[in-house]
Amino acid sequence: MSDTQKIWANSGDSHFLEPDELWRESLPPRLAELVPRTEKDPDGQWETVHIDGMSFRRKLPTGKALEFLEASHRAPGAADITKRLPDLDQEGIWSELVFPSLGMWSSSFRTPEVLREALRVSNDWAYETIDKYSPRLISTAQVSTLDIDDAVTELKRCAEMGFRAVFMPVSPHPRQKDYNQDVWEPFWATAEEAGIVLAFHIGTDPIDLSSGGMAGQVYRGPGGAVLNYTETTFGGQRAVVKMVASGALDRHPNLKVLISEGGATWVPFIADRIEEGYRQHAMAVRPKLKRSPREIIYSQVYASFQHDATAVAAARSMGYSNVMWGSDYPHMEGTYGHTQETLHGLFDDVPSALKHRITVGAFTELFPGVPPLPTADAVAV
Repeated sequence: MSDTQKIWANSGDSHFLEPDELWRESLPPRLAELVPRTEKDPDGQWETVHIDGMSFRRKLPTGKALEFLEASHRAPGAADITKRLPDLDQEGIWSELVFPSLGMWSSSFRTPEVLREALRVSNDWAYETIDKYSPRLISTAQVSTLDIDDAVTELKRCAEMGFRAVFMPVSPHPRQKDYNQDVWEPFWATAEEAGIVLAFHIGTDPIDLSSGGMAGQVYRGPGGAVLNYTETTFGGQRAVVKMVASGALDRHPNLKVLISEGGATWVPFIADRIEEGYRQHAMAVRPKLKRSPREIIYSQVYASFQHDATAVAAARSMGYSNVMWGSDYPHMEGTYGHTQETLHGLFDDVPSALKHRITVGAFTELFPGVPPLPTADAVAV
């Protein structure tokens, strides 16, 4: 495809695979022995996982499950920063928000010190490896949701380093109070003051690894794959409802929330539903909000999608303008290998102003200072 035909877009969702041994090699020995490590059985069918003084057994993926895992890591730049920008240039992706991978273990820790120091290592590594490599790459900070004081302290440090977003699981650590509780108020205030976006990524509900569970696996049996894939979207919606109904976003009008990879058409529906609940059950509603739920959501909540044609309709016909495209690079659910086909299919018949808003404008509104889109001879900045 020629440069004149290429649609360039910013991406509100991508991922990077950190080195497997990052935590073990960077922490002092007394802490390093508590971070996740695995021992595979000689037959290669099972493994023992050790984490934070606990051990459990789980079956290794085979067949289709193994193919799925390998396909999610197929892009050359998935774990090699030097190959990432050539991948993005080929796909027509300019700037991107980059989520972590090791952080998926966070809900399995039980010792605050270990989790705090492990995520501090991850943040230092991400900023040095990803953000400093190119201004096109914006990595998300990571903080402990096991200890809110630790989270506030690390968020302040990350803000001073230059982070512009913080990765948030859609539910906090199982040992911590939920996001609608007042204990989170210092964290929301810190993020608002620092101008850091709360970047919730779908599919990050805490899981019980000790029972052999796997991320995203809730259902088994007929329809299981589709049931599990669909289930991952709901956590982001719940996070928004908690932030709105509890008054957190109303109290912090400059705080911005991004729900990545969960589509966008749900946002107007959720706004309708909260409005109805707030109105029809007014006698029981606490706290009272200064602004309508719809106003709060439409002004402070952003949503990214990759393939959904209905997401464009949410911006075109439902009055919700904070719709943002995302590639989900390098995961197999994403657009790697067919990004241009996807973008042309979504936007060839869309008015130019709306196309720009979804592919470029909403992203740069959340993350100002991103280098401008390339000209025909400007790539790999």
